Amino acid sequence: MTGGPALAAPAPGHGPDGATARRRFVTVSFLFWFPIGMSIATGVLLFTERGMGLAAIAGFYAVHSLTAAAMELPTGGLSDVIGRRPVLAIAGLLNLAAFTLIGLGAAGWAIALGMGLMGLARALSSGPAEAWYVDTVHAHAGPDADLRTGLARGSSATSAALALGTLLGGGLPWLLGLAPGLGEWLTDTTGGLVIPLSVPALLGALVEIVFVLYVLSALTEPPRPRTGVRGVVGGVPAAVAAGLRLGARDALIRRILLTASAAGAALAAVELLTPGRAATLMGTAESGALVFAGLACAGFLCSALGSQLAPLVARFAGSSERAVLVSLGLVTLGLTLLGLTAHAMSALATTVAVTGYGLVYLGLGAAGPNENDLLHRRVDASGRATALSVQSLSLQLVAAGAGLGAGALPPGPLPWLLAATAVLAGALLWLRRAAPAKPVPDPVPRTEADGSATMSAHP
Repeated sequence: MTGGPALAAPAPGHGPDGATARRRFVTVSFLFWFPIGMSIATGVLLFTERGMGLAAIAGFYAVHSLTAAAMELPTGGLSDVIGRRPVLAIAGLLNLAAFTLIGLGAAGWAIALGMGLMGLARALSSGPAEAWYVDTVHAHAGPDADLRTGLARGSSATSAALALGTLLGGGLPWLLGLAPGLGEWLTDTTGGLVIPLSVPALLGALVEIVFVLYVLSALTEPPRPRTGVRGVVGGVPAAVAAGLRLGARDALIRRILLTASAAGAALAAVELLTPGRAATLMGTAESGALVFAGLACAGFLCSALGSQLAPLVARFAGSSERAVLVSLGLVTLGLTLLGLTAHAMSALATTVAVTGYGLVYLGLGAAGPNENDLLHRRVDASGRATALSVQSLSLQLVAAGAGLGAGALPPGPLPWLLAATAVLAGALLWLRRAAPAKPVPDPVPRTEADGSATMSAHP
């Protein structure tokens, strides 16, 4: 892939070695997602405590999703133009502001602004850390270096951060309530700005400071050409355009994007329908929310386990492509089990449904590193973050549409089985091996005005 300024070609062995790069990538992945995990358990309850109605809360989350989707490609292109480290640092600063606004904001506009900033940070973060890791490994060990292990550990770190963050975020307000009068003292002392439910968000803001400092100190990069405002403005659209051409020119990348869309349909069904099933099972919304928090934590842990097993699945299946097929088969099976037990309340049916829930996350966790291993072997450093942004955009857009569709369908097996069908269609794409990538002409020639250059794609 082309479309951004060329990176200085480091000599073999330049920069951190593979183990160091892997460790830094894992740390960055954990630090970014940990505060987000803390906000999962308390988000809706915090907004409700601030006096917001359900429609307003739905609007806040819509602001987040639409901002992330709208900015996904431009921000991916920005990373390919100005570098991975500055974009990740900006994402951390935006999340710092977002968690502060969400934790302290009592007005709807403040919460909406915080959710929008978080959506922008999400778009900025969807690719630069992974692109930095792949760039660094390729610079040190060459384009044939193993990527699956590092990608799997980074994905596992993300899942572990979400799981731990969810537990901590849900437990902190409860722990504050155990101390007599502590919650009331906190509220009175701050004039209502800080309440027990806002503590996880404010703690998340502190974690973001650590994240930014770590990114700036640990994610060293080779120097890039000096780029002014004109170069950034001109380079980002070129990188975006190149990203949009990915699927058109390469059948394997097209499969990866369609598979991301199928994963979006699966996640939309699980995240939308599971809380209601938990509440129905337990009899009350409060106890259902507690069960869902535990189930979500278990799902993230299954995803982490799947990511850790991704290299083993690839070796067992014979290739990364076959590993994606096997993994998506597990997701299809899990969604089917959830659909078949949608109207059942027995202990056996509940056990089968929980098993299906775990299989969905286990399969998605195993599929991701193998898909991205294939993706990174088809694109070069000048467009790597943009490619990841296109992949993320495919997932988010389909997830939004699938969520609306699942919400409009009558409750029961149908929404689950439709999601299973979408994932099965994605799995069937991997029955045949993809042909080698065809070289294409460089779309952005070097000019004297902006000093940009192109790089050929890896075969």
